[in-house]
Amino acid sequence: MSNPAVRLGPLDRLTLSVAALTLCALSAVCPAVSAGGHGLDFAGMDLGVAPGDDFFRYANGRWLATTEIPPDRSSWGISGEMAELTLQRTADLIRAADASAAPGTESRRVGDYYASYMDAARIERLGLRPIEPLLHDIDGINDRLSLARALGSTLRADVDVLNNTNLYTANLFGLWVAQDLDDPTRYSPFLLQGGLGMPDRDYYLNPSQKMADIRSRYQAHIAAVLKLAHSPHAQDKATRIFELERRIAEVHASRAESEQVLKGNNHWSAAELAQRAPGLDWPAYLAAAGLGEQREFVVWQPGAVSGISALTASVPLETWKDYLRFHLIESQSGFLPKAFVTEQFAFNQQVLSGTPQQQPRWKRAVQETNHALGEAVGKLYVARYFPPEEKARAEAMVRNLITAFAARIDRLEWMAPETRAKAKAKLATLKVGVGYPDHWRDYSGLNVVRGDAFGNARRAQLFEYHRNLEKLSHPVDRGEWVMNPQLVNAVNLPAMNAINFPAAILQPPNFDAQRDPVMDYGAIGATIGHEISHSFDDQGALFDASGRLQNWWTREDFAHFEAAGERLVEQFNAYHPFPDISVNGRQTLSENIADVAGLAVSFDAWRLTLHGRTPPSAAGFSAEQLFFVSFAQSWRQKFREPELRRRVVTDPHAPAQYRAATVRNLDPWYDAFHVVPGQRLYLAAPDRVRVW
Repeated sequence: MSNPAVRLGPLDRLTLSVAALTLCALSAVCPAVSAGGHGLDFAGMDLGVAPGDDFFRYANGRWLATTEIPPDRSSWGISGEMAELTLQRTADLIRAADASAAPGTESRRVGDYYASYMDAARIERLGLRPIEPLLHDIDGINDRLSLARALGSTLRADVDVLNNTNLYTANLFGLWVAQDLDDPTRYSPFLLQGGLGMPDRDYYLNPSQKMADIRSRYQAHIAAVLKLAHSPHAQDKATRIFELERRIAEVHASRAESEQVLKGNNHWSAAELAQRAPGLDWPAYLAAAGLGEQREFVVWQPGAVSGISALTASVPLETWKDYLRFHLIESQSGFLPKAFVTEQFAFNQQVLSGTPQQQPRWKRAVQETNHALGEAVGKLYVARYFPPEEKARAEAMVRNLITAFAARIDRLEWMAPETRAKAKAKLATLKVGVGYPDHWRDYSGLNVVRGDAFGNARRAQLFEYHRNLEKLSHPVDRGEWVMNPQLVNAVNLPAMNAINFPAAILQPPNFDAQRDPVMDYGAIGATIGHEISHSFDDQGALFDASGRLQNWWTREDFAHFEAAGERLVEQFNAYHPFPDISVNGRQTLSENIADVAGLAVSFDAWRLTLHGRTPPSAAGFSAEQLFFVSFAQSWRQKFREPELRRRVVTDPHAPAQYRAATVRNLDPWYDAFHVVPGQRLYLAAPDRVRVW
């Protein structure tokens, strides 16, 4: 097809810079538009590509060709630019707090934590002394009972099944304290598989040469860490540790299987753990984990829990002790001397993600402080960078999108009245958080000692763990957030029937008061629609308005919904980022459903803002074209090859270029860009997946 003519047209509310950038897109010397600019980056488009052949490259081609990934990043794009700006702003806020905060205040805790991590000279002088008591405890393991206690002491609240979809922990098991799926009025402890040093079972079991090479590098890494800790016979120990992890990987459930809620919702009593998963001394393990009085658990991957438990009884005790030593050092390497930091980076970032250069220490210090005192730092951030008028503007957009979603439900010809009523009830009770939580977390019980970086980190980990354990004896708090305000992200909480939009994602270029709303709706609007739609994706649709896991559909309606999902699975299975690897349509289904529905509802919501007026156009681009280009540019991202491979294996999201291709399922995109049969993205009308 011919591309839209590039000419100056009516500018309406769009800035003159949009027109200039559009003309600039035709010039070989046109500068790129930064994340702080307004409008769209027309200079970064490739107008020589037909939108119907590769919409991601049409919207981002020149940017892809000319942009280098920063050396301390494994990927780069719009989200990376926003995250980098937020990181710098947060660092400045923390340093200012450190300089001015009174002793004993929350701001002083933030400043002391950051300053302690930044004191690399002191960390170097201390050497291994901070970790020696913990290594001594491992040396004292002399039977299976003490092994169970040691393993139980490593349990942390470091996984999240449905909200952050974080299914990885290097500890033997991971804990998630969340609403019980059968009774969302109370919290339950969820136990998840863990124990691997590499990101997923596929890294241990996939027969490809690339994975075999990574396995060799990993064994060398284990040996190097043990040598740094002055452990004798490091290579032999590394071989045994790796073999133990490989056996753990063999019993792990796959990522796609682990995302299936109905397979994971397994309630076991404490007694049943010993019966169904023999091998581990469960009473000793749970007592050491602070869960000795807990009578019931949700065992998310029963086969893995049983298989791992059996290994604690069959694998030699000395191998388990070596395994625990390595994992302790590996998990705390950021708070140890530089040699440990360098070795940890060499494998975990260079090998696994392809990142050539380590981030400067101040960036790592901000990230660690965010991890330990996230909402305390968030208070500082929103006070400076998220004014009330921006919160109100975002809330208005959310309300408009919810209205548009309700209208889409009303228009579904295939949905029975009883299913429609329950879907509308769920939408009506959706709790939306914008910017920051209604009430802030209390960190007064966290002891932060200036100069004790290692101790601060350990105390922060245990503080967060015990905070989660305490939830088990309290009513469910629907206002709790699982993301910090200074995080460039958003989240749907299915069992809470709630969504959160942190302040940091509500900034230019995705959310910008100085441009026409059509572009905001194409960018952040699609993200908001995405999160709303998660309440109705293949997993979210299984929860009713109260957050209870129960089927509220008629059989015919759910069959129709599942059929649409199957077509989306097939669509994404066909995407091959590399010749030897494809996107897993099943693994990414929830996110893909939310992308399709979210983009469609955001388009509808934008149309509602027009109130019957003719939509604006600019520089030869129609408003509809601006909407869809905004969407594709919001997914602008480049990956290093190892990082892209890692994400395809472990991430529930499809790579960015395929998320941008979501447009091929929306009729208005075809009209906007005159997409015709024969172009690569073209789908005949009956083949376009229509979800909600």
